[in-house]
Amino acid sequence: MPINVISAGISTTVQDLGRPGYYHLGIPMGGAMDRMALRAGNLLVGNEEGAACLECAFFGPELEFTEDAVIAITGAELPPKIDGAPQPTWTALDVRAGQVLSFDYLQAGARAYIAVAGGIDVPMALGSRSTYAIGALGGVKGRAVQPGDELPIGTGAKAGTGNSLPPELRRLPAARAELRILPGLYNHRLTEASLAQFFKEDWRVANEADRMGYRFQGGTPLEFVAQDQPFGAGSDPSNITDACYPYGSVQVPSGAEPIILHRDAVSGGGYFMLGTVISADMDLIGQLQPNMHVRFVPVDMATALQARHDRRQQLDRIRKALA
Repeated sequence: MPINVISAGISTTVQDLGRPGYYHLGIPMGGAMDRMALRAGNLLVGNEEGAACLECAFFGPELEFTEDAVIAITGAELPPKIDGAPQPTWTALDVRAGQVLSFDYLQAGARAYIAVAGGIDVPMALGSRSTYAIGALGGVKGRAVQPGDELPIGTGAKAGTGNSLPPELRRLPAARAELRILPGLYNHRLTEASLAQFFKEDWRVANEADRMGYRFQGGTPLEFVAQDQPFGAGSDPSNITDACYPYGSVQVPSGAEPIILHRDAVSGGGYFMLGTVISADMDLIGQLQPNMHVRFVPVDMATALQARHDRRQQLDRIRKALA
């Protein structure tokens, strides 16, 4: 029996761990903005870690359950309610047939994940249930969830209730977040002083912060090394002849406002990139709210690899805690 969508919240979509292997064709990997939170939610309800969940931003949906289920809310601190009664986050919860899940106001973070034992069982598209709305792939008919939708629940999960992830294993950004960047790609286009200033300054998350990318404001415009633009690049010094974009790459169109490309990013274009956010910090970006303050921290490859190792160890600790 399905889950009935009474109200959809904001940008509520079905997401799993994405569809790798198609980026060279212009189809991004997609998947959960905060993969650690999605994995934790699935572990709490007895699913495989990559099962499809609901991802919502800032404001949660209202859902009616037509059969008994076990759920967990992870990621942003978006307090859930069952039939109006407050419930804890990061905890496996019983929901009975006929009960309604809703949410209070957001307290921290930006994106919450609703995991359901059995997973959200929408059809697969290119090996994933993740919603890629621009390409009309996955999710519910290739789009975000809408009122009146019926979300099927899968079977086979070994669900239990009452299990909770210890607070020390939950991760949300501090009031002033730090994002580690591996400089490179096209940062030689900037003067040394300008690049150094970029990393010294305090930046602020702009309102344009979604699944394609996060824009930042408030810093000093960048200064470019004087040179003749290559053929086909245009006159703006931030333009290049088209190149591939890595996930997490940092563009600065016209040198004014950095943009970090995220899960649903385009795969290439004509803006220079001064570096790439390391993989271990990509989840953190998805939990940043508009107007939050951010510092960009340059790191080397050894530090990036160590951070990736540390993140894997963190995931192992979550698995052990929820075993």
